[in-house]
Amino acid sequence: MKTYRTGTHRTVSPEETLNKIQPHLAAMGITRLANVTGLDDIGVPVITACRPNAKAVAVSQGKGISVAAAKASAAMEAIETYHAEHIDLPMRFTNFTELSKSHNVVDVTQVPRMNVMPFSAATRRPWVEGRELKGGQLESGTAVYVPYDLVHCDFTVPLPPGSGCFQLSTNGLASGNTREEATSHALCELIERDAMTLWSFLPKPQQALKKVDLSSITDPTIQALIKQIEDADVMVSVWNVTSDLNIPTFFCTILNRQESQHRPLYPMSGCGTHLDKHVAMMRAITEAVQTRLTLISGSRDDASLKEYQFRQNIAYQEQVRSELMDTPSYIDFNNIDTWLHDTIEEDLALLVSQLKKHHLPNPIVIDLTKPEFDIPVVRVIAPGLEGIHDVLGYVFGQRALTFSKKQENQQQTALKQQNTTKQTMNSKSKEPIL
Repeated sequence: MKTYRTGTHRTVSPEETLNKIQPHLAAMGITRLANVTGLDDIGVPVITACRPNAKAVAVSQGKGISVAAAKASAAMEAIETYHAEHIDLPMRFTNFTELSKSHNVVDVTQVPRMNVMPFSAATRRPWVEGRELKGGQLESGTAVYVPYDLVHCDFTVPLPPGSGCFQLSTNGLASGNTREEATSHALCELIERDAMTLWSFLPKPQQALKKVDLSSITDPTIQALIKQIEDADVMVSVWNVTSDLNIPTFFCTILNRQESQHRPLYPMSGCGTHLDKHVAMMRAITEAVQTRLTLISGSRDDASLKEYQFRQNIAYQEQVRSELMDTPSYIDFNNIDTWLHDTIEEDLALLVSQLKKHHLPNPIVIDLTKPEFDIPVVRVIAPGLEGIHDVLGYVFGQRALTFSKKQENQQQTALKQQNTTKQTMNSKSKEPIL
């Protein structure tokens, strides 16, 4: 049962989560949880978890409407990445052709691909066993093998044999107070990334029509969050980027109302997905705040100088302010669908059913939980959903290609209609006046 519903849906409070995980942080190389909230003017709690010997990024972030929630968020993100860096599961080192003769293997054409190396069914690579998620039950599905690249986060070189075909990322990696909670969080992240990929193909005029009227939000927690940001003289804009799966997904951008040559703080964005639209909205807004503080703190080892220089450009900030922030809002928040369940299992069942409605395969869950810590960590792979689209070398999947073609056809149809209308008006203007 869900017992905590402030800004998120959890089975226990952030304080209870912290009490459970605190004794294990040192064993996973987490040296400290640093409160970086005061480096910005906004005041929404943001915490960084430092893990110097990480095999991926050494600093993880967490956000929330309380310091405890932000601490739990940062620590759990570091914990889940640690688990994905140190996988103890049995693996098979073989090629696709041989493995598929005796075992169920994921359809490799439906998982996030890269163009670094072409996939060959004859090339040997490590494979890990997962289990299909059917409904909200983790134990009921069929065992399926997936490429190790889609599971691990050990980004040290040299990479395992066969690497380069599939996308290495933390997408779909999540921890929680229960395996079901972790799985639900991971699946929402996968749906979010898929939605953002489809959103990237929408023409700007259509994207503009998805801007949410923040004044239509009546939830007092969200209202207070928006007011806190605006009181810091920071603009907030949010777009409804929900895909055809109809799971509430939002994209938020924040930017100082007035530019400053002395402190050119960057426009930063965040996304959020959840069955409860209020939680999805909170996640998007707080993630934008977190992303801004991540750059301010300078703690992420994957943030390049080029990114800072680009985002600090005053002309770029003015363009964002005029094209995105100072524009009308069209979407009434009250008209967006939402779901409220009492249990995480009900959430999972609905998420899977939405995938099935669109003829997408069942997600595959790989349980990475380590018995010595007993902190539930899973990696979820959702065949058919798009991966992280703005990474160099990403190969768009069938959903993106179909969506892109649909948008292209709609634009061509609209252009033809415009030309027909113009020709009709021109012919009428040439008619003689009697």
